[in-house]
Formats: sequence, C-alpha cells, structure tokens
Amino acid sequence: MMKISGYSKAVLLVVSFALLVIQVYPLVWVFISSFKGPTDFAGDNPLSLPSQYTFDNYFNVWSKGNLGTYFSNSFIVAVTTIVLVILFSAMAAFVIEKMSFKWSQSVLFLFLCGIMIPIQVVLIPLFILYNKIGIINTLASLILPQVGFALPISIYLFVSFYKYISNEIMEAAVMDGCGVYQVFWRMIFPLSRNTIVTVVVMNLIFVWNEFIFANTFIHDLKSRTIPVGLMDYIGQYGLTDWGATFAAISITTIPTMVVYFIFNKSVISGMTAGATKG
Repeated sequence: MMKISGYSKAVLLVVSFALLVIQVYPLVWVFISSFKGPTDFAGDNPLSLPSQYTFDNYFNVWSKGNLGTYFSNSFIVAVTTIVLVILFSAMAAFVIEKMSFKWSQSVLFLFLCGIMIPIQVVLIPLFILYNKIGIINTLASLILPQVGFALPISIYLFVSFYKYISNEIMEAAVMDGCGVYQVFWRMIFPLSRNTIVTVVVMNLIFVWNEFIFANTFIHDLKSRTIPVGLMDYIGQYGLTDWGATFAAISITTIPTMVVYFIFNKSVISGMTAGATKG
C-alpha cells in the first residue's frame, strides 16, 4: 500500500479545504443573505452579515408569492418521475441481465445510446408532439421526457448490480415454485436497495432543478415548477428585493440537500456496487 508523506498530506488537505470552501460558500452566503433586511442590501458590502436577522423574507415569499404552488408542482413531478424511473429501469435491467436473450446486449447498447442525445435536440419535436396531443401546460409534459432521459443511466446502474447476483439463487427460487414476477419482486428488487437509493438521489437532483423542459412546455402560472417559478418570482418582487429572492432559493434547495445527506452512504455503495461483489 502506497504511503503518503506528511508534505503531500498537507497539500491534499489544503486543496480539499479550498475546494470545500468554493463549493459550500455560495450556499452559505445565500442562506445568510436570506435573513437580511432592505437596508443591508443597500450598503456597500454585499458580503457583510445581517445587521439584524429577520424572517420577514421567508414569510413574504410563502404567503405573498406563488412559491407554495411551485413547490407542490415540483414535488408531484419529482415523485412521479422517480417512481416511474425506478420501476422501468429495474424491470428492464432484470430482463436484460437475468433473462438473457440473443439481443440483450444490443438492447442495452441502444438504451445507453440515449445518454449521448442532448436535451436541446428534442425540444422542438417534443413541443410539436405535446401541442398536438394537448398536454402543453400540464405536468405530464415534464414527467414524460425526464423519465425518458433518466432511463439509460438508471438501467446501466441496475444492470451493473444485477451482474453480481447469483443465478443459483434465482434457480433455487424457481425450483421452489416461484414465478418470474415473484423472483423479481420478492428477491431481486429488495436486494437492490442501495442501487435504488442511488438512482433516486441522482435523478431527484436533476428533476428538482430541471429548467429547460419547464421553461419550454409550461406557460401557465399554476403549472410552473420551482426553477421557472424563481425566474418569474424575481421579476415579481423587483431586482432590488434580494432578501426575498435568497429566501426562495434557500427554501427550494433544502429538500435535495436533506435527501442527499441522509442517503449519502447508500449512494456511494450503490455507485460502487458493480466494482466489487457484494
């Protein structure tokens, strides 16, 4: 095992700390600024601490704005998208890896090709299609494309994990009278807990913060999600009311941060599941 010298450790710690500050400081600054009053933003030092901490910004964004509506829409889109992605990707990976057929690897390759398709390429075709079938300005127009774009990497993660589940376990279950659906739902799917958590957290961050689809397909105020709602919200309060803007940003970033910190260990285990046998 390679040993690291004391000097190298010091350099590594300094670099790691610098990267940590670069990543964390903007979030901390936004959160602290959300407690500032109008007089604090009128000063010359934008990095100063609040002269007096106030919760008025949080009260205003929730009671006077439409943040509650945006939050609810984002929650519906995120939960529905994640559930569909988990179900479809887990079942597809099971068929590809465990119910091996002649073209299984070709099917997996076709799914993985979806990773290379940029979102911007499909915006106009999807807009025309959604407009014809009448789902523009509905949450379905956000859920469907996000499920499609999340499937390739999710299927790959499940396939990587299923490779290391012994086929003998499945054969024993079949010998005991279990059908294919019972093997999947009672054995394979419960064993995929870490991979499921990884897929949930990874996709939740992208779905919760997704802006392109929401800005393209949603124009109705009642159907807007948080990213588009924040853009409109800033205009509603004016560019000078930064306290309200920072309070809205702080509220919307809390869910993804909480989910990630709670399931951090499971995410790491799920990402490395294909590297070692479990």
